[in-house]
Amino acid sequence: MGDMDDAGALRAELADHLLGDGVLRDSKWLKAFRTVPRHEFLPRFYRQLHSGDWELITAKHPDWLKLVYADRVWVTQFDGDDTVTGGTPTCSSSMPTIMAIMLEALEVHNGQSVLEVGTGTGYNAALLCHVVGDANVTTIDVDPNISRRAREHLLRNGFFPTCVTGDGALGHPERAPYDRLLATCSVSTIPTAWLEQTRPGGLVVTTLHRPIGAGLVKIESNGDGTGEGRVLIEDGRFMPLRAHARPPALAGSGTFDRRATTLPLNTVVDPASPFEFFAGIALPGVVAGNDWLAHPDGSWVHHHGSHVDQAGPRHLWDLAEQAVVEWHALGKPRRHHFGITVGRGGQFLTLNDHRWQL
Repeated sequence: MGDMDDAGALRAELADHLLGDGVLRDSKWLKAFRTVPRHEFLPRFYRQLHSGDWELITAKHPDWLKLVYADRVWVTQFDGDDTVTGGTPTCSSSMPTIMAIMLEALEVHNGQSVLEVGTGTGYNAALLCHVVGDANVTTIDVDPNISRRAREHLLRNGFFPTCVTGDGALGHPERAPYDRLLATCSVSTIPTAWLEQTRPGGLVVTTLHRPIGAGLVKIESNGDGTGEGRVLIEDGRFMPLRAHARPPALAGSGTFDRRATTLPLNTVVDPASPFEFFAGIALPGVVAGNDWLAHPDGSWVHHHGSHVDQAGPRHLWDLAEQAVVEWHALGKPRRHHFGITVGRGGQFLTLNDHRWQL
């Protein structure tokens, strides 16, 4: 069996896995995942070893194809530079599960125009071209090297979307209005340009970048920069749009207060915890580490299991414990119970008649 037969078999296996997991429901996306060759967009990527070091994987690696078609996210670049191994990942090929969830959420129909923000490897743009046709796909990336390489991979495989280098937060007005906008990077608030360039009734699907309680949202545009939508049941975590990335605040030093606690840190910060999304609302801007929380204002918590140390202008753990009480009083809502409103007066997460500013 040649490499290409292997690739076809592995591709079918990946598509079947996505179907079996229930993330692919629409036959047109199933066909796209079965047809579009992910390996053509991932000639090289990095795998993190147990030691924490990164290993470069290329087509010469015996497991290359198998890894390409695994349901995993692969880092393709660090610190905006292709020659370094290690550092801060700045480009990746998303986990196919998350891609499938977002593509399904777009509810896109043949012939509708789509703007993709965050071209990355170009694989997602190829899937879009397969479903709506090349002429209807515009994809933008801030990094000219990423854009150039994605365009080459797309052309070589017979996909001809409009590839643009630029700041995705500004959209791409030249080809507007769009029926659908998909942002594969995450943002802390929804760029107004996205909703201005999406026609009334059109949909924007993106990920909210919050250190705690990140997640996918789907917003119906009013065509004028405002819109209403929902937080989706599935979590989706992406690289933040570069301007929206937050520097990590470090758990501080100096004097602190110590007290007992029965609230596990995981309840607050683990994406699998039903409380985590609300924790993100109650602790905006708070970053989490293995055993600490910190905020840029200098507040920090060190969590020791049975007790916590807290310092700074605010006692973050007190706020977390109060939030658990409030969450219970609200009926323990999960992420998909929340709405999102983007209006003239601001952007809010909503729950019934409650609202919290983004």
